[in-house]
Amino acid sequence: MSSIRPILCVVGARPNFMKIAPIMRAFAAAEIPALLLHTGQHYDADMNDAFFRDLGIPHPDINLEVGSGTHAQQTAEIMRRVEPVLDQHQPAAILVVGDVNSTIACALVAAKKGVPVIHVEAGLRSRDRTMPEEINRVLTDQISDLLFTTERSALDNLKQEGIDPERVHFVGNVMIDTLHYNLRQAMPASDTLKAQGLDAGLIDSPAGYALLTLHRPSNVDDRTVLTGITDCINRIARDLPIIFPIHPRTRGRLMEFGLLDTLDPRRVLCTPPLGYLQLLGLMREARLVLTDSGGIQEETTALGIPCITLRHNTERPITVTEGTNTLVGNQPEAIMGAVTQALAQPAKSGRIPEYWDGKAAERIAAVLKGWSPDRT
Repeated sequence: MSSIRPILCVVGARPNFMKIAPIMRAFAAAEIPALLLHTGQHYDADMNDAFFRDLGIPHPDINLEVGSGTHAQQTAEIMRRVEPVLDQHQPAAILVVGDVNSTIACALVAAKKGVPVIHVEAGLRSRDRTMPEEINRVLTDQISDLLFTTERSALDNLKQEGIDPERVHFVGNVMIDTLHYNLRQAMPASDTLKAQGLDAGLIDSPAGYALLTLHRPSNVDDRTVLTGITDCINRIARDLPIIFPIHPRTRGRLMEFGLLDTLDPRRVLCTPPLGYLQLLGLMREARLVLTDSGGIQEETTALGIPCITLRHNTERPITVTEGTNTLVGNQPEAIMGAVTQALAQPAKSGRIPEYWDGKAAERIAAVLKGWSPDRT
């Protein structure tokens, strides 16, 4: 970029942290001026500090400290607080990652003020407009000046929505940059369990263990659905112990519906939310992962670990067509069938997708070095 003004890089929620870490490193190496803005969308101080420390992310230059609220309240408050930041710092562009509320809120304010918008992880589509993240993805791409994609199919999605292919660059997946960078530092699963006061001996057998993460409203906000999933958890755990880091939202619903105490404590090892290096170690050693997380679908594919996704759709189709991911939805029969199949025969094997090589952020920096934003 020709301007010496900084690029304002935005994070707001934990999935953003893994994506911004390699970008900040690549910008520093390429001598691209950058400021880091944390909206505070995820506001747990302990978890924030752990992620920033584990991932080597610089301390944010600006923190909006927005906190919780409904989607509308949170998005509106981020917009209100980010506008004076843009006025004060006059950035050359604003860079947003992923699909959280912070992404669309900051992108929208920037676009209205004539600040070029750069979207990392553009073009992913689930085709499910009931997901708030899908709305965020579609709208952010529409107002972005430069779009970086993780897989080639994303370009087709963007072209179908009328976006000029000249603005789109296929660079690979920055989440996988973070995975490669941190894999050697990942905490062994037994150490993570011991740190939580749990019996690490439970997973010390040839059978191994399963890792479970669960947080999407479609899975945890409906009593019937969540009851069915907890029943599956106990049934699976009879044959394969399960490690279950419980998201705060999920823990609240489990307690509200009287389901937390139904989980077998001898076979289901429940923990609080874990830091990145702890979760990465658990994934790396797992025999099987069950999740509704988008990022974990990608990470398990990169690690070659079988993944059963408790969703009917995914915005990351390459994890299914090329990777180790299988979509099963959230009905007990489908979940149990997929787990039984995975344990009874060789698990689904996959290959590493193109450009998931740990160098995506370097490609982003290279594009930006030669980019001249043309905003009138």
